[in-house]
Amino acid sequence: MPVPIPRQRVIPAVENGHDGGAAPRTDRPTGSPTDITRDSAPGGTTGQETEPATTAGQTTTDATDGTDGTGATPGPAAPTAAEAAEALARIAAGSAAHPGSGQTSTALTLLVIEDDPAGSLNIPSLLDSAELTVRVRTARNLTEAERLLTDDVHCILLDLALPAPGPRPTEAGDGTEDELAVLRHVLRLAPRHAVLALTGAENSARGPEAVRVGAQDFLYRDELDGRLLSRAVRYAVERKRADHAQRQLTESRLRAQENARLERGLLPTPLLEGAPLRFAARYRPGRSRALLGGDFYDTVRTADGTVHAMIGDVCGHGPDEAALGVELRIAWRALTFAGLCGDQLLSTLQKVLENERPDDEIFATLCTVDISPDGRSAGLCLAGHPSPLIARQGHLAELLPYDDNGPALGLLPQARWPRRQVELGRSWSLMLYTDGLIEGRIGAGNQRLGQEGMVSLVRGLLAQGLRGDALLEAAMTEVRALNGGELTDDVAVLLLDRMVPTTR
Repeated sequence: MPVPIPRQRVIPAVENGHDGGAAPRTDRPTGSPTDITRDSAPGGTTGQETEPATTAGQTTTDATDGTDGTGATPGPAAPTAAEAAEALARIAAGSAAHPGSGQTSTALTLLVIEDDPAGSLNIPSLLDSAELTVRVRTARNLTEAERLLTDDVHCILLDLALPAPGPRPTEAGDGTEDELAVLRHVLRLAPRHAVLALTGAENSARGPEAVRVGAQDFLYRDELDGRLLSRAVRYAVERKRADHAQRQLTESRLRAQENARLERGLLPTPLLEGAPLRFAARYRPGRSRALLGGDFYDTVRTADGTVHAMIGDVCGHGPDEAALGVELRIAWRALTFAGLCGDQLLSTLQKVLENERPDDEIFATLCTVDISPDGRSAGLCLAGHPSPLIARQGHLAELLPYDDNGPALGLLPQARWPRRQVELGRSWSLMLYTDGLIEGRIGAGNQRLGQEGMVSLVRGLLAQGLRGDALLEAAMTEVRALNGGELTDDVAVLLLDRMVPTTR
């Protein structure tokens, strides 16, 4: 089952068609205050932030990304690969509006982590010269930075010369000091924030290494100017956002693949080794983007040569019903190998259903057939399920008798299911199906295909010489065509063929 993902806050985008940055200020009188406010931490810090003035038409919004998973799940729905791709495309186009707000963000918040006793690095002045609408917070060490690092911070400018907290960490295995320990600490502290590494030209190799470790970009202190810093901040924020969207897309695809593998692994593998029968099956869940529904089937051959086939349908289409169907199928296989059949088997399955169903109103229909080792006769039990169709050699296809049909599992606590003996003949085809196959509509009206319509349809396909997989594929295709599109209910069809050559 997909696991809901906690809601995560997405960093607001910077747009308005100017390289992701705010439009140059044209409404500020000469000598007016800049759009930059400087926050500090204690010891020359206030820990508070003043909202910046914004230009005409500019607004700041917070965007949230609500993601939750398959195979198909309770709680918030997991984002599909298509939805994640759409989000990635929006980001690539520079769009980061809050869903439904129609507004975009133009103001950035930059957290500067550096200790510059000489005061040579004046970030507000640099950014003011670039006319970038931004809020600046400064921290002189990592302890102050942790207090100022709130959700509305978009980018961190980190001086790599700062000492790392605690004992000096070393590179793995060689005992030398880790020069990027402070960066690693900040990346662990702020995994969702864009990070710019600040270093000196004398340590030119440290910048590219910082990007390799996880920073979005690096800057040389001696070459820093307002235009370069403005561009680097905007680039780092957008790159981090794109990386985050790409990671969500990848995670969504992995979840979908994992759910598909899990659901596919729950579909049965027939155990018919040594049986002179051909097996074919078709399965289509009614749920969108799912591989498993409430329908279930199985076929096994026991040690005495008897072939047992079963098909069933749990009411409902959700993941709970799919899980219950799998439980009933596995229980049926185990009970069959243990030697149970008929009423004894169905009574035990009803106990399983009553203990495992999420709601007392949940029930399941079931059809079981046990074919004798010589293949000429079979025992049939019906629990509120449509009767199988049989096509005997030289005869028209017809339904097996269903007048001894018992109630569905889970409806009557003390119910009984009689086992009826039926003759199959020398060569035959036996088709078991769920009601999803016969409840499709015929044309635009309210008329359903029904069992009679399904029998007529199969007779026509048999007259064309279709058998096995080709017969099931053609039947499913024609039923969908009659319905005018995909069927809304789960559909499972199982076909067993015994073809004995005629002797002259």
